[in-house]
Amino acid sequence: MTGGSGVPDGAGLTAGARLPGSDPDTRLSVFDRALYALFARHADARKHTADRKRYRGTDLRVSFDVYLARVYGLSWLVCVLVMVPTLVVLASLPAETIAGVDSFLDGLVPGNVPALASVPRFWVAVVGAGGIGAVAKGVTVRAGGRYLKWAASARRTDIERTLPGAVRYLHALSSGSDDPRSMLRKTAANDAYGETAVAFRTALNTTRLTGSLDDALRRTARDTPSRDLLAPFLLKFREHASQGEDELANYLRMESRMLGHRQDRARKRAEGFLELLAELFIVLLVLPALLVIVLTVMSVLAPGLSAPVATPLGAVSTRALIVYGSAAFILVVGLAAAATVETLRPADQQISYALPSEPLAVLATATRNPASAAVVVAVPSVVLTAAVAVGGASPITVALLGYVAFAVPVGTVAVRRARLDDAKDREIKDFVHAVSGHVSLGRPFSEAVEIVARDVDLGALDDDVADLAFNLGLTTAATEAAGDDRDALSAHDDEAELRTAALEEFVAAVGTPLSEQTVGLVTGALDAGSDTETVFETLQTEIGRLYHEKQALRSAMLVYVAVGWTTALLVIGIVAAVNLHVIDGFAQLSSMSGSALDPTAIQPARERFRFYVVTQATMLSSGWFAGVASRGWYEALLHSGLLVAICYVIFAGVGMI
Repeated sequence: MTGGSGVPDGAGLTAGARLPGSDPDTRLSVFDRALYALFARHADARKHTADRKRYRGTDLRVSFDVYLARVYGLSWLVCVLVMVPTLVVLASLPAETIAGVDSFLDGLVPGNVPALASVPRFWVAVVGAGGIGAVAKGVTVRAGGRYLKWAASARRTDIERTLPGAVRYLHALSSGSDDPRSMLRKTAANDAYGETAVAFRTALNTTRLTGSLDDALRRTARDTPSRDLLAPFLLKFREHASQGEDELANYLRMESRMLGHRQDRARKRAEGFLELLAELFIVLLVLPALLVIVLTVMSVLAPGLSAPVATPLGAVSTRALIVYGSAAFILVVGLAAAATVETLRPADQQISYALPSEPLAVLATATRNPASAAVVVAVPSVVLTAAVAVGGASPITVALLGYVAFAVPVGTVAVRRARLDDAKDREIKDFVHAVSGHVSLGRPFSEAVEIVARDVDLGALDDDVADLAFNLGLTTAATEAAGDDRDALSAHDDEAELRTAALEEFVAAVGTPLSEQTVGLVTGALDAGSDTETVFETLQTEIGRLYHEKQALRSAMLVYVAVGWTTALLVIGIVAAVNLHVIDGFAQLSSMSGSALDPTAIQPARERFRFYVVTQATMLSSGWFAGVASRGWYEALLHSGLLVAICYVIFAGVGMI
């Protein structure tokens, strides 16, 4: 078995824990060695056979033995943390509670059952705490196994999303002079291919250890969690690579088409699932608001809803517990729905923003980098929140206004950056088509870029293309200047390295997933010695397909943005109408003299505040769902912040808070 680092998994401590022949002390901490000595024996137990198989599909950097030792160590810690407070609670239970348990056991179990009251309280507490601690320990060990299953499943999903693009890249490389190992190495170096690139790196690491690419591909196919997709591809790649370059190129062309069709079918299934998710989301958000309204009306007729219930935070009424529990439920639903939408977004259309390491760079990029904006906006939003709190506002209002002060500016920067990226992606498609036209006429790549930079208006991409043309011109000039002193092969290698550096700098400047996938294809294919015209023909097809997929996804996701906003505004309308026309009427009805109703069941100010809390929870959830459906979590901040602000303005404007 091969771990994430590509080191063969042997027996005992050497399995992924250290490099062959190295001192184990250089890799494992004292804590890990202690856990290994105590719990490593469990790794050979039959109950962990399934966990070991799941581990092979993960990319963990430690061996299975060390991982399992950590899980058992954590389980004992959880056991102690659960036992101690449980022991204290059980030892302090009142006699009435013990008597109630005795009565329950007498009715549950036939025959004579020894009374708990006759057993010393200390031993009852010890046995009870020990049993609960043992359950907590077992649950923790099971959770460790479930985590391996989850990690393998996440890798399998990512492989299924990224393998089609990786195969198309391999097909472009197959027209050059690279051998199969070099083709895999260049694909593995491209982070756009996610876990597929990780699997290729694992195979290459194993190749360095075993000296055989065939054996490495076979091992990687055995251990990958993608048994139905990546495993057969690796085995067929291994088989066709041994039959010659033409056979491999034909196989990659056919496989790229088949995987493309499979990806289209998976995308359609995801769209169907999203429709179901949106319908379920509406129901789960509207129902709690309606439940709170019904409970408020029913409290006039059912005084038991106002009965106090003891909680760790003090006594609260049953109705208040249900109301605030509904608000918490709404937040959980919103987070879960948003996270589900994010997982359904194709990996090649997800973008992340890195935070600069220098403080001055953070300030300089705050208007175009959401990560930098989050750091810069955090301080003034905290100051504003403190000012609102000093002004005497309720804690809920303080928290919500602080959230708005942080979320709206950061989300605005994210939308501004996303629109700029969209403009660059639109222009890079035109840039590739323009360059391809000149290349097809026989012009060198650098000359074609220079002509396009000079003659074509590329809008948001103008500066980046001009820089690329300048860097490629320096590459050509430097190669020609060194031509008298170096042989042709050395000069060609230098030109390839400089061209690669220029293209990589261009990709970093553009900063979109589309540019990384498409221009990265050019870099690898040209370095492989592929025919330039063939490369750009492939590139035109690839960039057209990717851009069409991006636009289609954007159009489909706008429906769910509308769903989130419609649900939020619907809840605001329902709750506002109830507050304005129903609450006061029932309050007057319950306070009428001679009425048998509880006059304190409905207090308008209290009920309106509770409605406000539930409504704001709905705003947050709807905003998260809409924002993630649109472009991601940064835009979710903007949508949720705007909805929270709208809700506050409406409730405060009509005097409901």
